Amino acid sequence: MINLFLTLSRFQKQCIAACADMFFLPLMFAAALWMRFDVVNVTLLKQFLLVIIAAPIIAIPIFIRLGLYRAIIRFVEQKIVIVIMYGVTITVLSLLSLAIFLKIEILSRAVFGIFWLNAAMYMLASRFLVRSFLLKRNHNRNAIRVAIYGAGRTGVQMATALRTSQEYRPMFLIDDKKELQGTTIAGIRVYPSTDLSGLIKKNRVQEIHLVMPSISKKSQKVILDWLEKLHIKVKVTPPIRDLLKGELSVKDIREIEIEDLLGRDPVEPNPLLISACITGKTVLVSGAGGSIGSELCRQILRQKPARLIMLDTSEFALYTIEKELSSFKQSHSLAIHIMPFLGSVLDTVKCQGILTTFSVQTVYHAAAYKHVPLVEQNPIEGIRNNVFGTLSIARAAMNAGVANFVLISTDKAVRPTNVMGSTKRLAELILQAFAEKESCTRFCMVRFGNVLGSSGSVVPLFRQQIMAGGPITLTHPDITRYFMTIPEAAQLVLQAGSMGEGGDVFVLDMGEPVKIIDLAKRMVRLSGLLLKSESLDNKAIDIQHVGLRPGEKLYEELLIGENVDGTDHPLIMRAQENRISWLILQQILDKLDAACRSFAYEEVRALLLEAVREYQPQCGIEDMVWSEQLKQQQHQTQALNQHPFQGGHLLH
Repeated sequence: MINLFLTLSRFQKQCIAACADMFFLPLMFAAALWMRFDVVNVTLLKQFLLVIIAAPIIAIPIFIRLGLYRAIIRFVEQKIVIVIMYGVTITVLSLLSLAIFLKIEILSRAVFGIFWLNAAMYMLASRFLVRSFLLKRNHNRNAIRVAIYGAGRTGVQMATALRTSQEYRPMFLIDDKKELQGTTIAGIRVYPSTDLSGLIKKNRVQEIHLVMPSISKKSQKVILDWLEKLHIKVKVTPPIRDLLKGELSVKDIREIEIEDLLGRDPVEPNPLLISACITGKTVLVSGAGGSIGSELCRQILRQKPARLIMLDTSEFALYTIEKELSSFKQSHSLAIHIMPFLGSVLDTVKCQGILTTFSVQTVYHAAAYKHVPLVEQNPIEGIRNNVFGTLSIARAAMNAGVANFVLISTDKAVRPTNVMGSTKRLAELILQAFAEKESCTRFCMVRFGNVLGSSGSVVPLFRQQIMAGGPITLTHPDITRYFMTIPEAAQLVLQAGSMGEGGDVFVLDMGEPVKIIDLAKRMVRLSGLLLKSESLDNKAIDIQHVGLRPGEKLYEELLIGENVDGTDHPLIMRAQENRISWLILQQILDKLDAACRSFAYEEVRALLLEAVREYQPQCGIEDMVWSEQLKQQQHQTQALNQHPFQGGHLLH
């Protein structure tokens, strides 16, 4: 019978609920008469017969209008209480008016007061009893047993959402507020955090959901530091500003991210700085499909430029960001021209044509090869893209009269030990030299460390390795890195770009460097797992040291020297560093270009060392890489002499 009821359509279930109310509401009025007069006889019933009949006839249309019957019983929440109380109140007032109109002899206001109470209790009890029954019937024995940390409004929302899901089963709430401890909210008991360890064992809890989106990152980190000791999987909700309409749902619970562990609250952007070079202007972003480039495009679009031009060599990356931004533009009714261009920054003629045709006023140059080992294995391509690509588009910007040119640099440009870092430092030197020329273009560069979630980021790799049961591969136990979120880095880039005076090297305050092995251990513990060094359990995760990759440093730096000044933004500094005049730099670049074209690897290396005086290539591995590249170059030269074309592609 129950299974048959569950298979009925929504409309059929609504009809059954209305029929039940049609039957029980008159009984509730009769009960009110009995409770008032201690007896219900034929005379009394005759007096109130029309009122009793009218009770469901008046009430049901009112509840239909209020949407009571549209609510799915299994998912009803506390909001239904307001709907029922409102509907019952209107019904009682209508019935009282009818009784006065009929001039009932034995008219008692107490009867209607009691009926109001009876009807409200019936309507509420019937809905919540059916809801409780359905939830128990649909309870999944394999559901994940969850403790919710945070008994505030959002915590209650999450508890309600979890109770209606098949995936989770909320066991109890945790809160540090004494006035909430010991109470029952949404049918779930609230306990102090001091009882958490024992409660986890007693209730066989598998996960803790930290549902406190309004607390600061610093406070959240303190809680995570304490939860880490419990060796249980922890998930968190995003900050309240990231939640749509302030409502939580099961899908909002996410895995721990490194930004949760850093405990650094983002500084709100200065609206004047962030919009100065963008609002109402034509802006171009090179490398627009990359991690930083795409986020720059998102942030730029919010500042309402007149036109956003996106340049990238990857068709798929460009298509993806163009589709996303077009959707955002449409949903926010923005009158902004979004123009995607497939092309390389090495194509000076095309770049200058775009910059001139559309009167571009600001360029954010994010196009670069940035993966250290790959560039180390492909130094010529790295130099071409990072050095000569920057030279090409910067020269095009000057010729086109672009007002602002901002280079996205890296902390690896500081005393580089790899080709990628040295190419980015050489790109900085090019812009510094151009800044000394008489030009209407204002050049500056912004230098920062690792961004979370970018291509090649270590965090997603660690998470995949943990999910696979390990081992976690770590290059060196002492390796440290600076970290910043992509949106935060993009905002700071936009603000720094508006402060440049010419040739400025801006450095972002990345906070304290993070030891990668500590990060890996924390991710393991907050996933509810143990480390091999702490347990002999088969499921324990091992951390293996595989050695530094070619060109990789143990520590990254943000400044070459100590000469640094503050700016109008607390997280942006201006570094004063050595420059090379354009006359000297041009000679080196001409030689470097010729060496790259002829694949003269030893000369390329020597020229990099000459241009970037701080470049300190690693011994051993790095030397072997260059030696191998030299052998490949010799083979390519021989192949070129014998077969100019192979597979339709000209060998360089």
